Formats: sequence, C-alpha cells, structure tokens
Amino acid sequence: MKQPIKMVEIWRGDFLESYHTGHAVICDMSGEIVEAWGDPNQIILPRSSSKIIQALPLIESGAANAYGLTSEQLALSCASHQGAYIHTSRVQSWLSNLELNDSHFRCGNQTPSDRVAREELIRLDLEPCQYHNNCSGKHTGFLTLNSYLKGSSEYTDSDHLVQISIREAFEDLTETENLGYAIDGCSAPNFATTVHGLARAMSKMATPKLSTLRGKAFNDLVNAMMKYPELVAGEGRACTELMRAMEGKVAVKTGAEAVFVAILPEVGLGIALKISDGSTRAAESAITGLLIKYGALDRNHPTALKWLSGPIKNWRNTITGRMALSSEFISV
Repeated sequence: MKQPIKMVEIWRGDFLESYHTGHAVICDMSGEIVEAWGDPNQIILPRSSSKIIQALPLIESGAANAYGLTSEQLALSCASHQGAYIHTSRVQSWLSNLELNDSHFRCGNQTPSDRVAREELIRLDLEPCQYHNNCSGKHTGFLTLNSYLKGSSEYTDSDHLVQISIREAFEDLTETENLGYAIDGCSAPNFATTVHGLARAMSKMATPKLSTLRGKAFNDLVNAMMKYPELVAGEGRACTELMRAMEGKVAVKTGAEAVFVAILPEVGLGIALKISDGSTRAAESAITGLLIKYGALDRNHPTALKWLSGPIKNWRNTITGRMALSSEFISV
C-alpha cells in the first residue's frame, strides 16, 4: 500500500513548522485515474462529502417530483449548513410542507455556527433545535424520501429502506462494496469507499447522461449546488466561497476529518482527496490547488489566495505564517 504524500506545509517565518499528508485522485468520465497522489485505494469514510450521493435516491425514487422539490431544496439536501436563517427557515418550511416537525428528525440538536443565529438563541434564552443541525437539510431529504416510501420513523437505521437505497446508489457509483460503514455525526450511516471510488463517483456526476433518470438526477443536484452555494455551506465557508469564485461552473463539497470532493462538468473530471490527520485547513488548501491546476479557478482570484495560502494571523491580526502546497504534491 502506498503511503500518503506531503501535501500542505505550514510556514512560520522561515521555519517549516508542520505539514499535512494525504491522498488525492482525479478521475475522467470513464472513471479511470487521470492523476493520483498517495494511495488511490486508501479506504476512507467520505463523511459529508458524500451528501450529493445520499440525495440521489430522493430524485430517482420519484419523491422529489411527487413533493415538487425546488432547486433550493435539492441544494439543502446536499448541504452542511451554518444554521443561519437562510438555512433554517427553508428547512422549517420544507418540513411543514411534509406535515412534520422538529421531533421527526434523527440528526440531533446542534448549536448553529452562524454567529447571528447563535447570539439570537442566547438573547432569547432558547435551546438549539434539530433544524439548526448542519445536516438538517440532508435529513429533510431523508424524511421526504421516507414519507414517499411510507417507511418507519427510524430512517437512520442501517436496515431502513432509506439507508438501503442510499447504500445501493453509493456502491454503484463508487464501484466499491462491502467496505463497511460507521455512524456519522448526524447519526446516519456513512459508507466507506476508496479515494479512487469517491473520485469515480464525482466524475460520473460531472458527465451525466441526460437521457437517463440517473443522469437527470446528477444534473439536477450538481446544478442546484452550483446555483445556490450559500445554501450548501454559508458565508465565510470554503465550499460557498470557492463555488462563487468559479461562477457556477464547479460543485465542491467538504466532509468532516478533511475529505473534499469536486465535480467539474466542463472538463468531465471528478476529484476526491483526504488529508490523513483530519486537518480542515489542509483539505481546503489542497482542493483549492487542484481546482487551480485543472483550470477551474483563477490562481490570482482573492478567494483562491485566501484558501490556498492563508495568511495565518495571530490575535493581534499580525501575519505570522502561511500555508504552501508541497513540492511532492503540485505546483500552481
């Protein structure tokens, strides 16, 4: 098995203070590897980077059409949002349309990371609800699918119809199977795959066959993410800012423990990467570098510079360091 390579370096002055290693794969429309670093066969948990796959049965089953879901709702079904009003208001409205309420969620209560929403809860002396959970959009998608399938209330159980349909879609797209699963932060199963398998799935979404139901579903989900980047993450987040900088031409999605994917429809490529130590800053820098390398993002765009290299500042707002891509990885 190949070892992870050094991808992102952290410099403080003239000192290489630390570095992050990882794996990355670029796949073409046939699912073949165009370029790879580290071990393409490294087994990983994709975490929230796989939300676009988890949303696929929502469309393929007919549930999205039956409930008249909008592009905004499809974007939310792929989101790891901030819990800001633009997110929670839409989740609550969607939930209401299903004639359900917060108690039907199985994702758990979470304090919103959006400062305004968090301070409002404090000011009003209110506890966070499940709709504040960063995965509540995905879970509303689960509930929509569950309502359509007339399944039981415990839709996060691994043997539930909702999760079975997700596993089948996931294994079909990644072309990996029986690699196991673990429970994600939102209590849903997260199915394991290889870095290559995850990149392969993204490349299929980049090159949809619009004559097929699955191809149309790919197209709807990818376009929803690119059209509403603010719903996929939120202000100040890498996913939102990078998609805005690429002007609706590329979809990107992060996952916990430093997984990142990208879907590049114009060049028919899928990208997946995993930073070994789970560092979010390194995953954000590495994906930015790959987006630049493959022509999706301007190297000199302010957003590219921000996520690629920092700068790193101290509490007095003094620049103390920077990130840099390792020479073992790529040069952009």
